[in-house]
Amino acid sequence: MNRMFRGKPGSIRPPAVAGRFYPDNPVELRRMIENFLHEAATPTGSACGTEAGLSWRRPVPKALIAPHAGFHYSGPVAASAYAQLAPVRDVLKHVVLLGPSHYVLFDGIAASSVQAFATPLGTVPVDTAAIAGICSRLPQVSVRDDAHADEHALEVQLPFLQVVLADFKIIPLLVGEASDKEIEAVIEALWGGDETRFVISSDLSHYHDYETAQATDTETARIIESLDAGKLHGDLACGFRPICGLLSAAKERGLRCCSVDLRNSGDMSGDRDHVVGYGAFVFTEN
Repeated sequence: MNRMFRGKPGSIRPPAVAGRFYPDNPVELRRMIENFLHEAATPTGSACGTEAGLSWRRPVPKALIAPHAGFHYSGPVAASAYAQLAPVRDVLKHVVLLGPSHYVLFDGIAASSVQAFATPLGTVPVDTAAIAGICSRLPQVSVRDDAHADEHALEVQLPFLQVVLADFKIIPLLVGEASDKEIEAVIEALWGGDETRFVISSDLSHYHDYETAQATDTETARIIESLDAGKLHGDLACGFRPICGLLSAAKERGLRCCSVDLRNSGDMSGDRDHVVGYGAFVFTEN
């Protein structure tokens, strides 16, 4: 494992799941996301979604949790979170992406050495200076391009960001075996100001029947909204590690969390025997 950051000039990480998780045709992809964003409505069953009108949408979130399944399944849920970033379209310049590693096992947090990530909508530049900084200061962060090569958790967030935002860079980080404190330290190091936001990529429960998934995910939403990192584990959310790191940072900084959408694959596919849960959450500064 190489902990030192050595950027590769001109290197681009190509899309790994275009044509599978989301359309590889750029016109179709943009139209799909724009429709998701247009249809994103005030959710029901959430304390922050039952306040007067759309006023619950303000202030703009400092951090989001969004799902990472195929767009036909989780796209509408993800859109309900990303729609909240529209007011800072021209202000937001840095997006820190944190998600679980599905294919490569490693200790710590994996950065990427590439200059940009590509999707059918174009390339998204990587903030190589920020990555160099955390690689030099935080021993839990190292360069692992092998972890990023086939990973979908971060990639599926990019088309939403490309449609919602204007000119921005990403700091893509995959989380392996890392403690809450190690992840929180990375988040704190990259906290920034109004120009910086965080996106945590995670689905919720996996392969329960519809009713069990609903009950489980509702309890998970309560845990996340309570910023109770100690009660979250892998059976509740595949991205529980980066979520726990965010919850620790949010609690320390006095952020408020609200769920804005909570559904599962059965709501989209009609198959209610083995479903996957999806939640969208926003974290706002008081």
